[in-house]
Amino acid sequence: MGDIVEDQASFYSNAEDYWKEVAPTVDGMLGGYGSISSIDINGSKAFLKKFLGEGEGKTGTGCALDCGAGIGRITKRLLLPLFRTVDLVDVTKEFLDKARSYLGDDGKRVGNYFCCGLQEFVPEAGRYDVIWIQWVIGHLTDDHLVDFLQRCQKALRPNGLIIIKDNVSYEGVVPDEVDSSVCRDLDIVRRLVGQAGLRIVHEEQQLNFPKEIYQVHTLALR
Repeated sequence: MGDIVEDQASFYSNAEDYWKEVAPTVDGMLGGYGSISSIDINGSKAFLKKFLGEGEGKTGTGCALDCGAGIGRITKRLLLPLFRTVDLVDVTKEFLDKARSYLGDDGKRVGNYFCCGLQEFVPEAGRYDVIWIQWVIGHLTDDHLVDFLQRCQKALRPNGLIIIKDNVSYEGVVPDEVDSSVCRDLDIVRRLVGQAGLRIVHEEQQLNFPKEIYQVHTLALR
């Protein structure tokens, strides 16, 4: 990916500038595809519920982290209904400010709002049952993604999970100069996960999304 991201500083600063101009709405978070939000959430809920519960090997429901949380769309509809406490991290302060009102009464169960880029964010060790990373890995360079996943692994509780849900390209790395991101193919994502010392315990493709957008895959990692 190094030949695509020649200037790392501008890769990140251009993305920050892009998101500052995006409306703090569900439609804004989804790039104009707000209509897919319920399909997305329902798919994620079915995926996540395979792992949650009581018993050996099951993932707890104490605390989750929403990475690239935006205004809290995933926190509100997926994570707060399933976890006692949720933390949000996003690089755009305006989105986190909006999240405080968007989440309503359930926002009382938010533990922390972290305003930080994931390339610099260090989650608290041993705090999280689930770390949810959706539609944001394209804003990290390969090295920063591997490093971030390693930090996430240290932040998990016993039987905890890291979930990546993101677009995948058909082949190679496809840059998007509009929002200063990249889209990697599934083999590259798997390789980076392996470099981070994690293994994929389950993987699914999100169904029923519009045909004109990239395929979206969900990976559960430990």
